Amino acid sequence: MRLSGYSDYALRTLMLAAALAPSRTVTISEVARVFGIAESHMRKIVHELARAGFLRSRRGRRGGFGLGRSASEIRVAEVLRATEADFALVECQRASGSCCPLMGRCRLERLLERARAAFFAELERVTLADLVPAPSSFLRDLGLEPQKRAPSLGAAAGLRS
Repeated sequence: MRLSGYSDYALRTLMLAAALAPSRTVTISEVARVFGIAESHMRKIVHELARAGFLRSRRGRRGGFGLGRSASEIRVAEVLRATEADFALVECQRASGSCCPLMGRCRLERLLERARAAFFAELERVTLADLVPAPSSFLRDLGLEPQKRAPSLGAAAGLRS
């Protein structure tokens, strides 16, 4: 199993937002620079994360984004389910099905299904807060400062989720 780059960057973006919360927001250009990816790609990721309720965003000159919920409420499994299109490990697990002559008798499919269930069970135990236990060290490693920008995303007008 391999996660897409999209999910990888989505998790990194959420980790960054968690490290900055609640002191400040972060901009798409900052995140794109930190992770070395195109702003257009980061814009799509942030939009999807906001649509799913993981982030809250504000447009405009003082715009940016921050967590939509507490980091301790966001489970890694939930993020991956929202950002990955397919977790089928073998053809017979795909929705389109398969014409494999072993369907219904194959032990491999059952083994891989148990493995996938164990994978998600483990990720259900982990929250975003668990991934960023020392925010200041995390930010320092990325070359960011917690208080660099003043506005934070709270209940202020102009927020979108």
